[in-house]
Amino acid sequence: MLNDNLKQQLAQYLELMEGDVVITASASDDKTSQEMMELLNVIKSLSNRITIKEETLKRTPSFTLARPNEAARVTFCGVPLGHEFTSLVLALLQVSGRAPKVDEAVIKQIEKLEGPFNFETFISLTCTKCPDVVQALNMMSVINPNITHTMIDGAAFREESKDIMAVPSIFLNGEEFGSGKMTVEEIIAQLGGGIEASEINAKETFDVLVIGGGPASGAAAIYTARKGLRTGIVAERIGGQVNDTASIENFISVKETTGPEFSQNLADHIAAYDIDVMNAMRVSKIDKIDDLVHVELENGGKLTSKTLIIGTGAKWRNMNVPGEVEYKNKGVAYCPHCDGPLFEGKRVAVVGGGNSGVEAAIDLAGIVEHVTLLEFGDTLRADKVLQDRLNSLSNTEIIKSAATKELTGDDKLKALTYVDRNTNEEHTIELEGVFVQIGLVPSTEFTGDLLEKNNRGEIIVDRNGLTNVPGIFAAGDCTDQTYKQIIISMGSGATAALSAFDYLIRN
Repeated sequence: MLNDNLKQQLAQYLELMEGDVVITASASDDKTSQEMMELLNVIKSLSNRITIKEETLKRTPSFTLARPNEAARVTFCGVPLGHEFTSLVLALLQVSGRAPKVDEAVIKQIEKLEGPFNFETFISLTCTKCPDVVQALNMMSVINPNITHTMIDGAAFREESKDIMAVPSIFLNGEEFGSGKMTVEEIIAQLGGGIEASEINAKETFDVLVIGGGPASGAAAIYTARKGLRTGIVAERIGGQVNDTASIENFISVKETTGPEFSQNLADHIAAYDIDVMNAMRVSKIDKIDDLVHVELENGGKLTSKTLIIGTGAKWRNMNVPGEVEYKNKGVAYCPHCDGPLFEGKRVAVVGGGNSGVEAAIDLAGIVEHVTLLEFGDTLRADKVLQDRLNSLSNTEIIKSAATKELTGDDKLKALTYVDRNTNEEHTIELEGVFVQIGLVPSTEFTGDLLEKNNRGEIIVDRNGLTNVPGIFAAGDCTDQTYKQIIISMGSGATAALSAFDYLIRN
């Protein structure tokens, strides 16, 4: 189950345990239970701080982690291998008493939560977003005795997870709480905690305030901090849309990495400087009054700054057809890497014929029964090498000049109706999943009429990142820059930062 190299690495991590941990396992004679017990016995053999006992728990196979003579608050249902193996290792260390690597301010916010909060998260072991949620909720459970968390592998509990159509799916006290990647700050905020408006209002005026947490914003903040400017970041999540990228192979000098790894490296780099990071915060309005930029947050907090850099990136574009909202997470999905395994053996469609759409269709073809790719135009826009690979697959179909009209079903998605743009005829495809891959839209709504934008909603900037308002700059995918690439966004963020520095010394 674990090769010698992985065992050696695990043994080194377990040496960091600061106290004893009791693993309580619930197993039967089935294959998954035996795999779970094999894993637990390997872990036990690598540390004398770990003991195992068996008893019947709510779910089988499952196991809990707890300190001796304390109630368990962290539970794993299934075998946490794949992307969740790291979640298990971190949970062992934190339950043993080792402090999590998180800001003290976040720990205090977790401690203030009153509860009781009993979380359950349905995951897929192939999901790259799931570990972030599992690790955040496990950590919160370790810190606050009013919180418990149970990770449930959907593949091991198929009957219980049969209605789960997107992962991670988070339930709180038996009710739906959230779906998709959530940071610990976002979870705290949704529970009514987090940074209060009064704390925001008490902050002094910044030299540079950066809105956004993606590559452009991160680069901008690091550059201005290095110049000695008082810098702050307001972000919904550090890493932004990159968090949802499975693989990155075109960031020059780094041959291959993942979105989550890239985002964590960005967060670590930001943390190395004196930057005031206000995470899980959303901006509702900006204005320029006299010589200061005023920024209002959705929680009522207000900030001022001498200059502003906007790097809010873009978000998934919706089809805006009947049924899309109703069947989101009930058949409508946006991430094939995370949600694809939930549609194993089923019929699905991919809407969009660019690189993302064709890549999604190729990936899904290895999991599902059949993939239909729908492209609005009369030709696919993906690279030829991707089109050739898609055409070589036996369980795929490509339909061009197809305008998606409606998604229908009952409690789950059952069909997609499209219009043939050449004949104006309607056609209906019976399926159980639709993956939307039609590009991104800029996140610029909060700018209102203050900044000049093009007809796509992108902020218009000059070659220095300056908008039509002096002192306000923009960078990355939220602007009208021609190419939307991580490396280009980081360069434009650096450009905007240097321009802001130049603006400050001249004004």
